[in-house]
Amino acid sequence: MATVNLSASARTDTGKGVARSLRRSGQVPAIIYGHARQAQSLAIDAKDLDRLLGSIAAESTVIELAVDGGRATKTLIREIQRHPFKRQILHVDFQELVAGEKVTVSIPLVLVGIPDSVRLEGGVMDQVMRELEIEVDPSNIPNHIDVDVSHLEMGHSLHVSDVKLPEGVMVLDDPETTVCVIGVPRAAIETPAAGVEAVGDVAEPEVIRAKKDDDDAEGGDEKK
Repeated sequence: MATVNLSASARTDTGKGVARSLRRSGQVPAIIYGHARQAQSLAIDAKDLDRLLGSIAAESTVIELAVDGGRATKTLIREIQRHPFKRQILHVDFQELVAGEKVTVSIPLVLVGIPDSVRLEGGVMDQVMRELEIEVDPSNIPNHIDVDVSHLEMGHSLHVSDVKLPEGVMVLDDPETTVCVIGVPRAAIETPAAGVEAVGDVAEPEVIRAKKDDDDAEGGDEKK
C-alpha cells in the first residue's frame, strides 16, 4: 500500500467568494468527510498538492492528511475538480479511512511476462483494460495488480476472471471483461491462394473481319 503525507489548514468560512480568494492566495479549497466525522472544510497549499499529484496514483494512494499540525488521518482522494481548460485545481474531496470499513478503489493492472506468441511469432499485445475496480480494506490496498500474460497464445485473450487477486480483494468489474488479447500480425492476414493469378490488364480481343472477294480486293470487274 502506497502512503504519502500532506498538510492542510482548517477553515470556517465557506462559499464561492472564499474559494476564489483562497485560489488567488495560492491555496486550494478542500473538504474531508468520513463515516465517523462531520465534513470539515480545508485549505491546501496549491504547489504542495500539485507536486503530490504528479507523483502518485491519486485514486489508490493513501494520503496521511495532517490538519493544522495535528495527528495525521488516513484518507483517499475521492474527487478532484479542475478548471475546464487550465491546469488549476479548483477543489479536492478527501474521504477518511477507517480500518475494517472497506472502500472501493481503482487499481492499475500491470502486464507481466512476454508470450512466445509475441516474442517469436510477431503477435501484437493489446491491453484493453488498464484498471480494475475493487473493494478492499484500506489497510490492504495494493499499489497495483500483476497480470501474468506469458502463457497467452496467438489470438487468445485474458479476462477479469483470469486475474489472480491478493487475499481480501473483491473485484467489482464484470468477470467476462477482456483485459488483453494477442492480435494476429498483419503479415498473417489471409493472402490470395497459390496458383490464382491476379487480375491484370485484359488483352484487347482480336477483331475478325469477313474476307473480301478477290474482285472487291482488285477494285471490281474490268470493263471490256
